Amino acid sequence: MKKMIIAGLIAAGATGAFAETVFSQDREVFVHEANYDKSKIPPYTLEDPLTFVDGRKVQTAADWAERRKEILGIFAKEMYGEEPPKPEVLITELQDEKKTVDGHAIRRQYKMWFKADKSGPCLNWIVWIPTFAPKPVPVISFLNYRGNHELVCDEDIPIQQGWSRAGDKTDGNKSTARTRGLRQDSNGASIFPLGMILARGYAVMSACYCEVSPDPNAKEPDPKFQQNPFAYTGVFELWGKRDQSRTDNITAIGAWGWALSRGLDLAERISEIDAKKSVVTGCSRLGKSALMAAARDERFAVCVPNQTGGGGVPLAKRDYGENISTENRMFTHWYCRAYAKYAEAPWKTMPFDQHLFLACVAPRALLVEGFNSKWFDPEGEFLAVQAASPVWKLLGKGAMPDVPFPADYDTSAIGKDLGYVHRSQNHGINAYDWMWMMDFADRVFGK
Repeated sequence: MKKMIIAGLIAAGATGAFAETVFSQDREVFVHEANYDKSKIPPYTLEDPLTFVDGRKVQTAADWAERRKEILGIFAKEMYGEEPPKPEVLITELQDEKKTVDGHAIRRQYKMWFKADKSGPCLNWIVWIPTFAPKPVPVISFLNYRGNHELVCDEDIPIQQGWSRAGDKTDGNKSTARTRGLRQDSNGASIFPLGMILARGYAVMSACYCEVSPDPNAKEPDPKFQQNPFAYTGVFELWGKRDQSRTDNITAIGAWGWALSRGLDLAERISEIDAKKSVVTGCSRLGKSALMAAARDERFAVCVPNQTGGGGVPLAKRDYGENISTENRMFTHWYCRAYAKYAEAPWKTMPFDQHLFLACVAPRALLVEGFNSKWFDPEGEFLAVQAASPVWKLLGKGAMPDVPFPADYDTSAIGKDLGYVHRSQNHGINAYDWMWMMDFADRVFGK
């Protein structure tokens, strides 16, 4: 039974009704509904990314390396949980290879294990390498939602097995052949323009996030498949029994980011790919995961998180749209338990915000892509990038251009190494997003 505790009036910036604290899966969470009134955004102060917690100023690249480590430690303790350890071993086996896309690509499928005896978790990676681009080629990596078979119409790609994110054409939480090639539907909100990616000279690789850590809905009625403990299966089996007394355990977002790093490990083993020219991307929760991967793993050269929503790019202290309360009630496995204590009044209590996490990508390149949804707070995204920009400037990289919040499709806020852009239409990664991403990466790589 849920524990219900009257907690008093909702703090400034919310709805003005009575509030409560609910026990959600493994944590107590103050109920604070989404604010969509800009006049109710509370006053807040953002921490200087170039000032250590003890007050020292960052003045050199070496100082920044130390400050970055400090920031990552804060987020590990207070929000995203500790970073998962690297695997003891990494075994990658080529399963099949063929020419595809009318001969414009070589498509390969790999299995990846993390134990010498090939027991335990296994990830299935799919890789396309352009045939006619000069080798080695840069690579774009991302996690997909319901299986590699949804990316293209290819009968040789196996249907995703095991638990899967439910969809209109799935059998509940099981993938089916009915969704094969779904991301080639040009009328969909999310597409995978493989031909365009190859023609731009990029390899591209993906794996299904459900194989990493399943992602059940907060209202899942079956105890076997509820967020706690079902979300902590998959690759979590590698990390031993969870210590329930800890408030900073490894989270699903941490696990998905870890998997993207393992994909980069695979890219480093493919001779036709220049893994030093790597782009990591993803949409929504998988945009958060891409940001996580790039913040923690300095091998990623370019990060392009797409439409992350709260807990990703937008400032939490702004208290607009998705907030810490909704994040901790809906997605208990995405964040560690410590994060819930900031749900009531983050503008007063949080000693950090998302601009600091964005800054952890510096001096590497970062392009944030948003869309017009109040829940996703595009202006809060822009302000987070703007607040992180001084780090790129200090490190001699291109800071975000000094422009006002841009209109839809206005690219004036995209600089050489840091930028922001947003568009209209629906939630998903579409042709505009892919185009902006590759234009940005081309400039970074000098293509």
